[in-house]
Amino acid sequence: MYRKFLLLSICITLFSEISPAINNIKLPGIFTNNMVLQREKPIPIWGTYTPGEKITVELNNQAVTTTVDVNGNWKVILPPFSAGGPYQLNIIGHDTLSFTNVLVGEVWICSGQSNMAFSMNEIGDKYDYGKEIAEANNFNIRLFSVEPMTAAKPQPDLQGSGWLVCDSTTVKYFSAVAYFFGKYIYQKIEVPIGLINSSYGGTDIEAWTSAASLSKVKYFNPTLDAIIKFSNNDSTFLQEYFNQKNEWKRSSLNSDPGFPKSGITWKDTTIDLTDWKKIKVPSLWDQDDLVEFNGSVWYRKEIILPNDWLGKDLVLNMGPIDDIDVTWFNGVELGSGELWDKSRQYIVPADAVKSGKNLITIRCIDTGGPGGVWGEADQYYLSNKLGENIPIAGEWLYKKSLSIYEFPKRPISFDNPNCPTVLFNAMISPLIPFAIRGVIWYQGENNTFNALQYRTLFPLMISDWRTNWNQGNFPFYFVQLANYMHSQNEPSEDTWAELREAQLNTLKVENTGMAVAIDIGDSTDIHPKNKREVGYRLSLIALNKTYGFKNPYSGPIYKSYKLEGSKIRIYFNHAEGLKIKDNKILMGFSVAGSDHKFYWANAKIDKNTVLVWSPKVSKPIAVRYAWASNPLCNLYNSFDLPASPFRTDNWEVLTKDFE
Repeated sequence: MYRKFLLLSICITLFSEISPAINNIKLPGIFTNNMVLQREKPIPIWGTYTPGEKITVELNNQAVTTTVDVNGNWKVILPPFSAGGPYQLNIIGHDTLSFTNVLVGEVWICSGQSNMAFSMNEIGDKYDYGKEIAEANNFNIRLFSVEPMTAAKPQPDLQGSGWLVCDSTTVKYFSAVAYFFGKYIYQKIEVPIGLINSSYGGTDIEAWTSAASLSKVKYFNPTLDAIIKFSNNDSTFLQEYFNQKNEWKRSSLNSDPGFPKSGITWKDTTIDLTDWKKIKVPSLWDQDDLVEFNGSVWYRKEIILPNDWLGKDLVLNMGPIDDIDVTWFNGVELGSGELWDKSRQYIVPADAVKSGKNLITIRCIDTGGPGGVWGEADQYYLSNKLGENIPIAGEWLYKKSLSIYEFPKRPISFDNPNCPTVLFNAMISPLIPFAIRGVIWYQGENNTFNALQYRTLFPLMISDWRTNWNQGNFPFYFVQLANYMHSQNEPSEDTWAELREAQLNTLKVENTGMAVAIDIGDSTDIHPKNKREVGYRLSLIALNKTYGFKNPYSGPIYKSYKLEGSKIRIYFNHAEGLKIKDNKILMGFSVAGSDHKFYWANAKIDKNTVLVWSPKVSKPIAVRYAWASNPLCNLYNSFDLPASPFRTDNWEVLTKDFE
């Protein structure tokens, strides 16, 4: 009996060593039930399994077999399929892994920063979005959201929502721009649509680009070398790196006017508040002196605590702070944070709590793009162990301190989503080589501080993605930055205008398109709510340039100019039926002479051109249109599509190119 049992045990052991466990077949997270596969293109399917074993992939009576390599990796290429489904995708080894409710249609990557990430649910009832959500049930539109993550090296897999059938529940938490784009495309072509939202708010374009491509720009090579050492856990480098971070914190405090070498610091309770101003918390910086400011701003708020809170540990809860904070309570440092999109929670020690008035002080450092102590009002409160809360949102005081350009050079944070390559590694690389039709992109707000460099970085990223996907020069359609912040009384230089120009110049890249949004922004909100129109304008480009419809898809785009005495004539592409929106006077143009000083100009539509002049400039040599963060401009074509901002000169601007 013992010998029979031993023999049976040996057989079971041997069988288990040569036969993989059930469901040992693994595929990346982009493959789930309800997925959409790209029609009319070869379809890569890949994953891991036992080395040396055979894998067969079946879809709609088509099968391809391959052998797993020595590292456990395999990949097959299914032949192109016409649109259709639902199908079952089977991955067959010793066991079978099946995906159900699979459609074949059009797949689009939808990427960028917060204006792409902004969900339908975040918009609320404005623009009748409640009705849109309620009516969003469409079996043929599928949604996939990539979890925002960073990585120092390209990752083989990602975290995501899984593919979801679009309905009134799933669409709430999906990108509004992406949904409307997909909705309008589907209405015209009536084939399944797969939308992959891979976006991360408040991020630079450098983070979305691979190391191989960024290495072509010498400026990034020291950072790329440091990332390699960091990811390889180089102990000498790590020690030096952490020492540099600590030194930066110390030296940045020492150089801040809020920390004078002698006397009262701005975290003290007895400072003179004469030149402190009011600010709403939570909010992003939209005060006149903060709109384009990057650097440190101090916040303070006095609160009155009940006597029974005295002598007890408390918890200070706050929303996200963009980007870095140091926070004090009655002058006692509670802690600091470095991630712009993460909420803060600090313990207030009992011995720091006083009866009556107590002071909360925050030193907020913004390193680029919008800054502020932001989020939702209900994220800001002080609490005790009994669960009692005291709200701290509302009116605070602030004082602007040190410009970021006066700071000591800051060591890069490798877990920061703005570190070069980290979003490509974590959120794009794992999607490759999933077959796609193209990309829609909404980003740039975070690069306004280096807008001239964006002329290089944006085309570089497009080329990078196309090279890595190896699916040709697929369509890449993007949104030009919307109008934002206060309007300017006089013509002036502006970094947002420079960024829009960099986007306009990117139209020179093959198979690109740009949706102009200069008329649908919000002066007080960097996240304008009219995402329907943004998605619609992107869909017009795709319908014309990708799907062969003859619809108009662009507003007037600057082409050339001609000097005509004291006037300049501007020529455009897409200029059919130039018109003034709302039948007002034509606004947004300025002219300059040889002194490079711009003045507001008169402008007149003459057929499909515009004549521009000013009595203050007898010999004009340059014209600018809508050259401001939030310009007053109203030139459209007959299809109600706005003209893109532009300039005819190439004079020095605010931002600098790579040296």
